[in-house]
Amino acid sequence: MRLTIGSQPGETSRSERSAFWKTAAFVVAVIASLAFVFVLDRRTGSAPVQHLYYLPIILAAIRFGIRGGLATPCAAIVLYHLANPRLLAFGHEHWDVVQVALFLAVGLITAKLTDDRRRLHRLATTDDLTGLHNLRSFEKKLAAMVRECRQAKDSLAVLVLDVDRLKSINDTHGHLAGAEAVRTIGHILGARVPFPAVACRYGGDEFVVAIPRCTKSDGRAVADDLRHTVQMTAPVLAGMPFPARTLSISVGVACRSFDGHEDRRGDAELGEELFTAADGALYRAKESGRNHVHVA
Repeated sequence: MRLTIGSQPGETSRSERSAFWKTAAFVVAVIASLAFVFVLDRRTGSAPVQHLYYLPIILAAIRFGIRGGLATPCAAIVLYHLANPRLLAFGHEHWDVVQVALFLAVGLITAKLTDDRRRLHRLATTDDLTGLHNLRSFEKKLAAMVRECRQAKDSLAVLVLDVDRLKSINDTHGHLAGAEAVRTIGHILGARVPFPAVACRYGGDEFVVAIPRCTKSDGRAVADDLRHTVQMTAPVLAGMPFPARTLSISVGVACRSFDGHEDRRGDAELGEELFTAADGALYRAKESGRNHVHVA
């Protein structure tokens, strides 16, 4: 299998189609749930049945956030009125007002709690400077990739890279310029690594990329593309424009094929072994004069 550097339209479109159909199925399930409760409510008009509206409201708020937390309660309110014709003539009793208010409150509160949970999860798994995975998240992803590649008897490549002469940028232009150099390279990694690779900043100017279903030659091609893209980028650091070739990276590449004999070591241990090999290759790339790629 050959990797396409950067985005992969085929892979992306399949992922998008899958996400679309999952979303569509969820919407249908929510609508069907609302319709089912409406039928029961129309036949019985009892409060216990009307409480069943909370289920699709909560599910939609969890899945779609504030949009689901607002749209589904509004739909439930309309159905609640249609199921109880006296309400259409504004024959609301105290309980009816409370019920309508609860529909909205449950939807909005659930959406807010879900949004907070997602935000906390992003903070716990994302590097705040670059938007890439942090080390804790990457270690879990790498172990999962090793497990999947072992099961599929496929290859896994790991790239370790860092910024060349970052100390010189810090000393000459200030630490803000150095931080923005790291951010620039992180954004390049996020845009250029092939799907479904995972990129991480695990140190000050140190990055690691894991690429499943990737041979040694594919890994070398990805590393060369990243090195060339960084070198050709004209960055803006601390508000000052810099020419192309201001930034460069050195990259170490290691690859393992899992189509041979069975290895009884754990997934995390094998992932760490690949990382160590790529890290050693990075040092050899540095010794070659920087702005180089070395394959272990």
